[in-house]
Amino acid sequence: MRFVLPGGTGQVGTILRHALTGAGHEVVVLSRRPAGPGELAWDGRTLGPWAEAVDGSDVVVNLAGRSVSCRYTPVNLKAMMDSRVESARVVGEAIAAAARPPRLWLQMSTATVYAHRFDAPNDEASGVIGGTEPDVPGYWSYSVEIAKAWEREQERADTPHTRKVALRSAMVMSPDRGGVFDVLLRLARLGLGGPVAGGAQYVSWIHDHDFVRAVEFLVGRDDLTGPVNLAAPTPLPQRDFMRALREAWGMPIGLPATAWMAEIGAFGLRSDTELLLKSRRVVPGRLRDAGFTFEYPHWPEAAADLTGRVRARCS
Repeated sequence: MRFVLPGGTGQVGTILRHALTGAGHEVVVLSRRPAGPGELAWDGRTLGPWAEAVDGSDVVVNLAGRSVSCRYTPVNLKAMMDSRVESARVVGEAIAAAARPPRLWLQMSTATVYAHRFDAPNDEASGVIGGTEPDVPGYWSYSVEIAKAWEREQERADTPHTRKVALRSAMVMSPDRGGVFDVLLRLARLGLGGPVAGGAQYVSWIHDHDFVRAVEFLVGRDDLTGPVNLAAPTPLPQRDFMRALREAWGMPIGLPATAWMAEIGAFGLRSDTELLLKSRRVVPGRLRDAGFTFEYPHWPEAAADLTGRVRARCS
């Protein structure tokens, strides 16, 4: 099969590209800075020669969008919105114009679309969409608006011959340098991986192998359309999440942090505390109902695998 991956040079795109090429598929990556074979230039906003790769492809997986690992300033939030909406719009235009459109368009979305909550998990059927929660920073609602606009652009696209799925993905955990797991493990190794602001907020996650397997599962299931949660079935409070990570690495100490201490740390990492403090209690309702089974449904086993792969890489 031929896959086209707009924005496929980031962490998730690299994971997916390696897995797909390893399985014998042809993969074309669309990048603003193409650097090697199989990569084509695009700007994420306008049609160009890159659209020829979409015509005749089997699956498009649009991963494009400015990284959320940054300070949530007005300028950065606007860049997050524009990069996601514009790339989804132009991918839809390329599919609509194709003489041989792909049969499937997987559009990256985010589990952040769901509300900050502790009382119950969010699945696709009964989950609460965020944006109106009390007692959270006002700018958190903008992240939800970005997610909604991202999905809305795919929904609006006139692509009657192409099935469309929005991937409401939790944090993809992989041992690669620069990814979210790398940052969390670094904190744990320094003895800083304790509860943040009490640690009751839920962490939703998915192991990189299960992310790839879920994509492959969706490619093979012609009956699934619309939003699909890509998250392990067992989200857990941040204090338990970090405890399991420390145990997997063998670090007995995890110093706690208050919300203001987290703000200082996030500033130093050029990130934002929403990524630490928002309770993302997301479960994979539609995947589970469709019969998908997770290789790593529980975080302690996933953390053990990931830390083992980090050690193997460093040895």
